[in-house]
Amino acid sequence: MSGGEDAVGFIREGAIAAEGGRIAWVGPGDKLPDAPERCARDVVKLGPNTLLTPGLIDPHTHLVYAGNRVSEFDLRIGGLTYAEIAQRGGGIQTTVDFTRGASFEELLTAASRRLEMMIGFGVTTVEIKSGYGLDRDTELKMLRIARALGEKYPVDVRTTFLGAHTLPREFAGRREAYLMLVCDVLREAASEGLIDAVDAFCESIAFSAVEVRSVFRVAQELKIPVKVHAAQLGYGDGAMLAAAFHALSADHCEYLHDSDVELLKNAGVVVVLLPTASYFVGEAQLPPVNALRAAGVPIALATDCNPGTSPNLSLPLVMNMACVRFGLHTWEALQGVTVHAARALGIGERTGSLEKGKDADFAIWQAQSPSELAYNFGQTRCLGTVKRGRGVAGMKT
Repeated sequence: MSGGEDAVGFIREGAIAAEGGRIAWVGPGDKLPDAPERCARDVVKLGPNTLLTPGLIDPHTHLVYAGNRVSEFDLRIGGLTYAEIAQRGGGIQTTVDFTRGASFEELLTAASRRLEMMIGFGVTTVEIKSGYGLDRDTELKMLRIARALGEKYPVDVRTTFLGAHTLPREFAGRREAYLMLVCDVLREAASEGLIDAVDAFCESIAFSAVEVRSVFRVAQELKIPVKVHAAQLGYGDGAMLAAAFHALSADHCEYLHDSDVELLKNAGVVVVLLPTASYFVGEAQLPPVNALRAAGVPIALATDCNPGTSPNLSLPLVMNMACVRFGLHTWEALQGVTVHAARALGIGERTGSLEKGKDADFAIWQAQSPSELAYNFGQTRCLGTVKRGRGVAGMKT
């Protein structure tokens, strides 16, 4: 993923060596003797028609939740919009009710199944948000489950506090009081080391930029980076807020204006696109990919795995939809789930590309070219993954 003539630095008949969980050497296979002698002790030869990429990175998921929202799927097919369903008391609040009622063990078991499927699709790093608790105990429980998943499985889990997801019913008419609670929980979770980033849903049906600022200021005090759900349902101030706080990423971004693109570029913000969510809710508005591309804004991709708008666990499917619906090139899609996704999580210095010194995180595919990962939607076969030099799914150590 270092660039080159084909934009991804594709090496045919290549070789890679790892030591101590990090990449020690990478290059053409016929140059392998030039690698350090210790790197040739344990050799795994991959068969023909096999492709090795960086382990895939999913930078936006809501993996921990209970229940489903299949009834809302029927309502949307019947003509209701996402916003209309939320205004009727459905949407996020429905999942909050289910999640509050589930035990730690129930939530952990359900999330484990989802994560296992993600690993099967080549994922070695995943972000997991809270936001389906909207109270102290459940928000903390979700974050602890996310941390537990990172200890249970051979993946890196980055946790994001999303207390500012929507206003819970019990705080109707008391928005300021709820935001104070969010800030209190943020401080408590940070003191326990449960948070890698802070997110907020900056939309007309959720929270205004002024309200989100009060949460982000606390994050700044705690030296925790921020992310923003921005411009998903209509034009708003989410992108400007992301730029003002030099956010790691602005996510969704279907309704970005050209002026927003320039702000995000100047602030170094990654845009995370979520094509399966856009597809699932029937959103006609498409993100301004050409403007982002022209400005040089990094574009990451994610599943947005959640029960309401994207019950999807496959990043290869996301890659395909990013190409077909949003107009990304196949190499841009691969960058979006590797090197740019790493940057969207603030970990680009150690993962996302196959470079000496970075974590030895790989995904192995039955494919001959990188373009096949986006092309073969529904049948892309991941043969296994390697996490910090150790085989995970389908691979020997």
